[in-house]
Amino acid sequence: MKRRSGKRGKPRARVRVQESRHGRSLIVDETFASFYRAESPLTGSVWDAIAAPVLALEPGRCRRVLVLGLGGGSVARLLRALVPEAEIVGVELDADVVRAAREHFDLDALGVEVHVEDALAFLARDRRRYDAIFEDVFIGHGDDVHKPSWIPEPGHGLATRRLREGGLLVSNTLDEAARVARALRARFPGLVRIEVTDYDNRILAAGPAELDARGLRARVAAHPILGASLGALHFRGVRGRGE
Repeated sequence: MKRRSGKRGKPRARVRVQESRHGRSLIVDETFASFYRAESPLTGSVWDAIAAPVLALEPGRCRRVLVLGLGGGSVARLLRALVPEAEIVGVELDADVVRAAREHFDLDALGVEVHVEDALAFLARDRRRYDAIFEDVFIGHGDDVHKPSWIPEPGHGLATRRLREGGLLVSNTLDEAARVARALRARFPGLVRIEVTDYDNRILAAGPAELDARGLRARVAAHPILGASLGALHFRGVRGRGE
């Protein structure tokens, strides 16, 4: 994740856990990669926005979801709270990150099917269908993080083929938001952009024509768990070039 006014940290261990009075953070290559509070699945930041679009699916419609870029499990934890009966599949490239997630972020309690694997390779070989795919994949170090070269293509194309009819594809973006939005707009009739106060991330949720910013915001506002994060989330529809 990328805070708007964050400072670069001193060089430290690649994967480390940082404790504060607010909760437990996972730092990977000096990037804020996951957040955990034992008392709530909410993070009060970007991960709430990434998971939020799952509420656009009708109750009982979400049977299986895929999280690409599992990290410490922040998105998976919130998904488990929002769609408790869903099968959750998570893909994370870094074995050290998975190890930290299991030791410090209670990952195993979520019942996630974990694959330590490159996300593009997983998409190329997996043949299951999903109701929603959440793509939170970045490479780089510190403030220099960005999407790998295979996003949006061929990665999002492969992901689209793994979606059930009416499914959702959600992508967490930074400076590449406009480029990713254009590619998603070409594939999906509905596209919503979610921004988070004090963060540069732009979450793009693509799906059927009935997916719209006003309706998604209303579902978030009404939800007994996610509604607490509404004040930090900003929704708008995306048309045309997606800028």
